[in-house]
Amino acid sequence: MLEYLYMKKLVLIDGNAILHRAFHALPPLTTKSGQPINAVYGLVSMLLRVITDLKPTHIIVVFDTEKPTFRHKEFVNYQAQRPKMASELSGQFDKAKRVLQAFGIPIYSKEGFEADDVIGTIARQVTGLEVVIVTGDRDILQLVSDHVKLYMPIVGLASAKLFGKNEVIEKMGVPPEQISDFKALVGDPSDNYPGVAGIGPKTAISLLSKYNNLENIYKNLESFPKAVSKKLTAGKDSAFLSQKLAKIVTDVSFDFNIDKADHWDVDSDRVLSLFSEFGFKTLTDRIKKIGKQIDESKQISLL
Repeated sequence: MLEYLYMKKLVLIDGNAILHRAFHALPPLTTKSGQPINAVYGLVSMLLRVITDLKPTHIIVVFDTEKPTFRHKEFVNYQAQRPKMASELSGQFDKAKRVLQAFGIPIYSKEGFEADDVIGTIARQVTGLEVVIVTGDRDILQLVSDHVKLYMPIVGLASAKLFGKNEVIEKMGVPPEQISDFKALVGDPSDNYPGVAGIGPKTAISLLSKYNNLENIYKNLESFPKAVSKKLTAGKDSAFLSQKLAKIVTDVSFDFNIDKADHWDVDSDRVLSLFSEFGFKTLTDRIKKIGKQIDESKQISLL
């Protein structure tokens, strides 16, 4: 039985990351009218897993916008190597938002910024709630803290792992607060920014373990072997640009109200009607079961 009797918990879902993962993880699936729907199906499946596993009191979903971000303006080749989104996926975003609206889950985004930045801002703003971020994007590992954890799908959508500080260090070799400095040195091929040529992960981890951050590394160039110092000197501008691109912004200005995040309902008539339209028979059975469990748990909490 689901229990909602203890500390309030906010789950922040990276809508773009989960839809992308679902689209590539699941076989083709269409609505009754023949429209692609597998990514939406996967998003709902992950949402129900999150509700069951994490037992949130509050849920928010964040999306990217189609407009370029400040990172594209800072570095023209930012993410330039990424292929254009398949039309079979892009056409599912509106359907996904219809589902979330039916659930009563608020949706946020901000032009000029990535979903990561909006997620980071919300995670840093909220107080009195445990925060769990749901994403497949490793960049968000840098947001993990004493009150923020990351819930990341591991194999498609079939399993997921909860990351705290220790798990971040195990995966990345550095703690969350050093990830943007680490990427400043080694770069990130997935986002297409270079870092410092010739500096690999082992060297970056070693430098950060001793000097803590990028600024201190560059204050101590004379302490390094000549070959390392030469690479760092030549790549200084690239390093600080890469750091800026890698670091998630946590002070984005937008209209935010946490009170809207605790009114969600998994088995409302709106949801059932939409699932019938999309042909989600198995998911309909799941939401009815989960909805019943939540109602029973709430009744217990009133006793």
